Amino acid sequence: MMRCLPISIILGMAFLVPQAAEAQAYRCLVPANPPRPRPDLPTESQPRRLLPIGGYTLSISWSPQYCRDNGRRSAAKFQCRDNKFGFVLHGLWPDGVGKTWPQYCRPAAILPADVVRTNLCKTPSPQLLQHEWAKHGTCMSDGPQAYFAQSAKSFSALRYPDMDALSRGPLTAGKFAAAVAASNPGMDADMMRITANRKGWLDEIWFCLDKQFQNARCPAKQGGLAAGASLKIWRGRP
Repeated sequence: MMRCLPISIILGMAFLVPQAAEAQAYRCLVPANPPRPRPDLPTESQPRRLLPIGGYTLSISWSPQYCRDNGRRSAAKFQCRDNKFGFVLHGLWPDGVGKTWPQYCRPAAILPADVVRTNLCKTPSPQLLQHEWAKHGTCMSDGPQAYFAQSAKSFSALRYPDMDALSRGPLTAGKFAAAVAASNPGMDADMMRITANRKGWLDEIWFCLDKQFQNARCPAKQGGLAAGASLKIWRGRP
């Protein structure tokens, strides 16, 4: 099930100023003048949908795998060569009551530069930030500041298992979900979905949330790997 576009980074590096690392940003320098994102608009295949919200999905991506697949691209320079990340925030998505979710609920202006700068150490792509606000945030909040504040709050609350240790032994999606749950009090393995690329390497974790942004059991329609599916974690080159 495709909920959101893959992470893409369009960053031309300008003068850099240090910013404190956040969550899984091991090293992050934010451009003083980040590139201005393009408009992100509904299309025939991704139309506007005004639907009731039944809950939320918090999606985080494993940056080492993204960089393994995309690190040579010039667009990946900020995320993969100038900085170093573990998990990054893909987005916070409203779920529908049924199988279909709301999206592109109202027109979205281009994000202000200060909003982009504030969030780049969590979501290292101005264009992805624009996409998340336009497609998902407009269905959840009156303004991008409030939407990204809630996204950041949910993301920053997460804790992670020893990814290096997990990457070195036999692993299944279920075992990995159990390890993530054990690192987060009150969370169970069935409150998330694990996704991988076609070769079985960890791609993303989707956390299921209720209407109050609290952990919730995922519905069967949420997708993801079966618990017994083999999983590999790319930890980066030594």
